[in-house]
Amino acid sequence: MPKDLPQVGAPDLELGTSPIFDEYDEEAPEEMDVETGVCYFNGETYPIGEYVLSGSELLRCERRGIWVREGELRPDRPR
Repeated sequence: MPKDLPQVGAPDLELGTSPIFDEYDEEAPEEMDVETGVCYFNGETYPIGEYVLSGSELLRCERRGIWVREGELRPDRPR
């Protein structure tokens, strides 16, 4: 995971953001119709495997083009 993660801010529904799920969330069925190959956050594209920060929340772009919550990174704690 890179040390300098992009800070993407809060999701803006008007700009287009891929679905965000918890790591062990059962709500992301395999047949869910989502983009493959990239994730979107506020209209920007990110490749599979990319990590971003939304506030202090660490998100990872997962296969099928969904964001998975990986936890929280607080700016006052070293990475």
